[in-house]
Amino acid sequence: MSATLLAVPNVSEGRDPAALAAIGGAFANAGARVLHSSRDADHHRAVFTLAGAPGALAEAVTAGAVVAAERIDVRAHAGEHPRVGAVDVAPIVHLRREDRGAACAEALVLADLLGDGLGAPVLLYGALGGGRTRAELRRGGPEALAARIAAGELVPDAGPRALHPRAGAVLVAARPPLGAFNVRLGPGATRDDARAVAAAIRDSAPGGLPGVRALGLWAGGAQVSTNVEDLERVSLAEVLAAIARRAPVTGAELVAPVPRAALAGWPANVALDAPAPLEALLAV
Repeated sequence: MSATLLAVPNVSEGRDPAALAAIGGAFANAGARVLHSSRDADHHRAVFTLAGAPGALAEAVTAGAVVAAERIDVRAHAGEHPRVGAVDVAPIVHLRREDRGAACAEALVLADLLGDGLGAPVLLYGALGGGRTRAELRRGGPEALAARIAAGELVPDAGPRALHPRAGAVLVAARPPLGAFNVRLGPGATRDDARAVAAAIRDSAPGGLPGVRALGLWAGGAQVSTNVEDLERVSLAEVLAAIARRAPVTGAELVAPVPRAALAGWPANVALDAPAPLEALLAV
């Protein structure tokens, strides 16, 4: 069976529908299937889920990234979500373990294409980047990343050794599906409350959940924004339960589609705004 790979480019724009339509159109016109897209004005970020065959998906992601760089100036960005570029992250996702090699190869091709096509530095993270994380590379924002590259502390894996003035840098990885979802805390909760909950549940905390990254944000209310990086070990329902033990929750939203199994056990009394599972979207 030939591999079907996904790409999940995150762009630093959540308020301009025309810009996002142009970026999504570029992905599609270059041959990718746009399975889903979402945007958030408070985070000032949009997430596209694309499907394609090895050898073609990287070219489609690059085509959309070029349009994103034309439409977005990361220097003027003001949103809740951390970022280092107009196309902030662009992971290649394998749905089956046997397709991991194909995803790794496609991610390396994508890094080279983005470096050449955008004229922006590309840094690998996750397994391809020696285990370094998105959070590590984003810490301090584009300015701090630019300084680390200029000092030789970080060497881009592709592209120039200086941030693009408008597009910044791009982070690329190969990974299995993850769950990116935001949990809204109850009335009266503050940003500090959200940060305290996030600090308690993330992977690095004593007793935290393995493979869970979490931030406490304010997006029209206190919110815990999570990435669940190993959906076979930790379900979305388990993350919700860990948050609910520390603060009342009023609902949650899934930023991008996940495999159906990741939704198992979700409690009926907590509203979840979610797209159809990946299996259903791929079958259309």
